[in-house]
Amino acid sequence: MADISHEPSPDAAVDATASLVRSVRRIAQAIDVRSREISRLTGLTLPQLLVLQSIRALGEVSTSAISRDVSMSAPTVVAVLDKLEAKGMAARYRSTVDRRVVHMRLTDAGRQALQTSPGLLGDGFLAALAELPHSERLAMAEAVERLAVLMQPRDSQAPLKPPYQAVRPS
Repeated sequence: MADISHEPSPDAAVDATASLVRSVRRIAQAIDVRSREISRLTGLTLPQLLVLQSIRALGEVSTSAISRDVSMSAPTVVAVLDKLEAKGMAARYRSTVDRRVVHMRLTDAGRQALQTSPGLLGDGFLAALAELPHSERLAMAEAVERLAVLMQPRDSQAPLKPPYQAVRPS
C-alpha cells in the first residue's frame, strides 16, 4: 500500500509550477487581446482607461495617488497623463495649498470617454463570473491578489509583504 502521508514529490511541484506559468501566460494573452480590442473601439490604451477610472474614483488627485491606485510607476503615470491631457480628457493644475503639488481632474471629454468605454474585462467574463457562487468569487479574488503579491519584484533578502487583504464586495 502506498504511503500518502508524505510531502508531494518534486515532480508534482514542478508540474504545478509549469501549470501556473501556462495559466498566467493565458491570462496575459487574454488581457493583451482585450486591450487591443478596447484600443480599437475607444482610441485609448488600457493604462489610459485605468488612469481615467482612477481619477474618477479618487476625485481631483495627485500623480502619486494615481500611481499607487493603478499600480504603475510615477513616470509611467506621468507619460499616460501627458497623452490624456493632449487628448483633452484630463487637466493638470497646481494645488492652491502647495504649488509644488500637481493635481489631475477629468474633463468633460474624459468623463464621456469613461461613460462610453467598454468594460475592461468584457461582458462574457463578467457574466461567467457572476454565475459563480459568492464564496468562489471571493476565493478567486484572494488567490489572484496573492499571486500578484508573489509576482512582484522584490529584494531576495526582503520578506514577502504581509498577507494580502481580501477583496470584499461592497
